Amino acid sequence: MDFKNITVAGGGVLGSQIAFQAAYCGLNVTIWLRTEASIGRAQPKVDRLHQIYLDTLEAMKTDPAAYAYGLIAREDVTPEALDACKERVEAAYRSLRLTTDWDEAFGDADLVIEAVAEAPDAKTAFYTELAKHIPERTVIVTNSSTLLPSSFAASTGRPEKFLALHFANEIWKNPTGEVMGHAGTDKRHFEQVVEFAAAIRMIPLRVLKEQPGYLLNSMLVPFLNAAEGLWANGVGTPEDIDLAWTLGTGAPAGPFRILDIVGLTTAYNIAAMSPASKDPDSVEHRIAALLKEKIDAGETGVNAGKGFYDYRK
Repeated sequence: MDFKNITVAGGGVLGSQIAFQAAYCGLNVTIWLRTEASIGRAQPKVDRLHQIYLDTLEAMKTDPAAYAYGLIAREDVTPEALDACKERVEAAYRSLRLTTDWDEAFGDADLVIEAVAEAPDAKTAFYTELAKHIPERTVIVTNSSTLLPSSFAASTGRPEKFLALHFANEIWKNPTGEVMGHAGTDKRHFEQVVEFAAAIRMIPLRVLKEQPGYLLNSMLVPFLNAAEGLWANGVGTPEDIDLAWTLGTGAPAGPFRILDIVGLTTAYNIAAMSPASKDPDSVEHRIAALLKEKIDAGETGVNAGKGFYDYRK
C-alpha cells in the first residue's frame, strides 16, 4: 500500500473516527486542527473512541452481536486475538498526533483526508492554503457528505490527485468506504484510494460517476429530511417519529438517533445549503432554524452528551 503517512484535516465526528481507525491499522496519523480550541474539542472525541474500541473488543469475547468488521476478521475472533487487538488500540491512541501547524501536519503526508466543515467557502480556503504545504506526491481526498469533488478540484492545485472518500458513521462497525472521482481524477490515484480503504478495514465501494451524496447518502439524506420535515411541521415528536421507524421496520435506530450520531452541526450545514432554507415560509427554513436552536444550546449530538436524546445518563 502506497500510503503510510496520513493527515486528517478536521477532528469532528467523522474526522476523529477516520484518524483513529487508520492509526489502529498501523499507519502514521496526524489530525490537523485550525486552533488550539479545536484541539480541545477533538481530544475528547479521540478519548471516547479509545474506550469504545476497547469496550467493543471486550464485548466480542462473549457477544457475537458485538462483532465489528473494522476491528478484526470474523474468522480470527478468539479471546487471545481480541486482547492483541486491544494492544493495537493502545498503540493507536498513543501515536495519534494533534497539531495546528500546517507544515508539521502536511509536510510529509502521503494522503490528506479533508473532513472540515461542510461549507464550500471553508473547503476552498483550506485547499488553497494546503497546496502551499504538501509534497508533490500527496493525494487529497474529501470526505464531504454532499459536495462534489469537481467543485474543488482546481483549488487543490492537483486535480488529477483529488477525489472523494466517504465513510459512514461508526466506521469500526459500519465499514463503507465510498470512492468517487471527478472527470479529471487519474485512475491510478483512484485505485490507490480504493487500496487504502481496504487497508484500514473498510469495504471499498466504487462510485462510478459523480453523484451528490454518493451511494449511501443519496438514500440516507432524503430519509433524514423527511423525518426532519415531520418534526419541523409539528406532525410528530422526534421520539415518536423514531418509534414509527424502528417498530415498523425493525431497524436498530430511527432518524433522530442517526442525526445524533452524524452530529447536528453537519445536519444544519446541509440544511442551510438548500436554497429553499432562505424562504422563511418553507419547511427547509424551519428545519434549519430548529437545528440552530439545538446547536446554540450545545445539544449537537452524541459527542456533546445530548442531541435529540440525552446520553449523559
